[in-house]
Amino acid sequence: MIDEFDSEATTPRRRRTAVFALVGGLLVLIAAYVGAAAWASGRTPSDTKIGGVQVGGQSTAQARSTLEKGIQERVSAPVTLKVGEATATLNPVQAGLTADLDASVEDLTGFSLSPVKIVNQLTGGVTRPLVTQVDTDKLTAAVTAAAKPLAVAAKEGSISVAGGKVAVVQPVKGRTVDVEKTVDAVAESWPRTSPLVAPVNESAPKVTADELARVKTEFADKAMSGPVTVKAGEKSFEVSAKALAPAISFPADANGKVTPKFDDKKIIDAVHDAGEDAEVTVDAKDATVRYRGGQPQVVPARTGLALDESKIVAAVTPALTSADRTATIPVKVTQPKFTTEEAKATLPKGLVSTFTTYFDPNGGGRVTNIRIAARTINGMYIPPGGTFSLNAALGQRTPDKGYEKGGVINGGRLEENYGGGTSQVSTTVFNAAFFAGMKFEEYKPHGFYISRYPEGREATLSWPDLDMRFVNTTDGGIRIVASSTGGQITVAFYGTKKWDITASKSSRSNIVQWKSFTDDSPKCITMNPNVGFDVTVTRTFKQNGATVKTDKFFTRYKPENKVTCTHPDAK
Repeated sequence: MIDEFDSEATTPRRRRTAVFALVGGLLVLIAAYVGAAAWASGRTPSDTKIGGVQVGGQSTAQARSTLEKGIQERVSAPVTLKVGEATATLNPVQAGLTADLDASVEDLTGFSLSPVKIVNQLTGGVTRPLVTQVDTDKLTAAVTAAAKPLAVAAKEGSISVAGGKVAVVQPVKGRTVDVEKTVDAVAESWPRTSPLVAPVNESAPKVTADELARVKTEFADKAMSGPVTVKAGEKSFEVSAKALAPAISFPADANGKVTPKFDDKKIIDAVHDAGEDAEVTVDAKDATVRYRGGQPQVVPARTGLALDESKIVAAVTPALTSADRTATIPVKVTQPKFTTEEAKATLPKGLVSTFTTYFDPNGGGRVTNIRIAARTINGMYIPPGGTFSLNAALGQRTPDKGYEKGGVINGGRLEENYGGGTSQVSTTVFNAAFFAGMKFEEYKPHGFYISRYPEGREATLSWPDLDMRFVNTTDGGIRIVASSTGGQITVAFYGTKKWDITASKSSRSNIVQWKSFTDDSPKCITMNPNVGFDVTVTRTFKQNGATVKTDKFFTRYKPENKVTCTHPDAK
């Protein structure tokens, strides 16, 4: 009985033991699983990359440190923007670009009993981009500044035929960096080590390269391929492409179409010059008068042969691109402006006017210059309506012409220069012209009053700026007779007297006092003082005792300051 009882009693006990053992094993497994989960929860997945940096199996702090080191070079490197071959850089700090390390490693660790997550933590991986922070205002400002050197202004192309050579300058497209799109691209791709090709906005030139090529082929190459032959009556001559080239330009219209444009005057001049060089055309020549032994001789006028200018452009422009390159232009006989008959009829009949001024005959170079100038203009002839220029008559006053240094006025001071003294010749001629009734085209009084000249009736002279010019308004030709002997120069006009001329002078007004200066320069020239003042001269024209007209000559003289020279070598 006892044996049976024991057997029956042990069975439940064994069962309990087995259950306890099973539960214990499960608890051990659970504990191990939980422990593994807890261990894995503190680590990033084993194959985790952030912004290309491997941080797998590391704690959050370790991953952050590893990431910081791994991106340090990239985040500190300048950002390079590229447009074509041009580049510009941005400083990441100044551009408001920063890496957010905490956000980059966030949520990579954490406790979980999910078998899938635990296995993933132990054997899987995560690839994620670096989290960045962008200050949009700073980045926009940085991109805007960097964009300036990357911009290219649109340039129009051009075609020209200068010098007879066809030259084409190709057009260039303009570009500007699209700042807004570039800001987005930088923000999205930073950090990066390779250049970022910046988005751009392009602007096209008005004239395309194809249009320039068309004009070159259809016109320019043909126009400059050789000379144009001009048939003028029974003769012919050539006008070179080089001579015609300055008359051709290539403007474009609003739609970018280029059409050759011709300068009519330049075409006419080029054809005219070529015709003269070939002696096919000849300018008409006016009659001239010269004196031999005191007697006038008329050199006859000559008719000319000229092209009909009204037909030149219409004939030459199509010839530039025609197959035979030939222009036929009518010719006509041209008449002189001053005929032989007019010259004979207007020969001088007597003295019209004369004037004399005086100087120190011991004035050195100044006297020499006066006498050279007087000899030069002596015998010159001015036809009716002709213009006389004293600068043109004398030319530049140089030593090789015999001119010496003499006193001239420069900036209100006296100094020495070649040709000094010719202003006295100018003043003498001016007065002869004044009393002959000539119309003055150009003259200028001296800066301050010089006592050897009449107030308000004098004219200075300087090469090439200051001239004395007048028009012969008498009814006949004028012969100039000029001589200088002793201490005087006399200029007489012989012709056909038209008016009786008188002169009157106002009293001085607007008196300005002189000042006193000393000068220790060796080139100093002593100056005696004179006041400045205004004066008006009236010229009265009379015929048969009746006043025909009057004209006025206003002059304002500056004061001539007193200059005392202190240098021993000064004059």
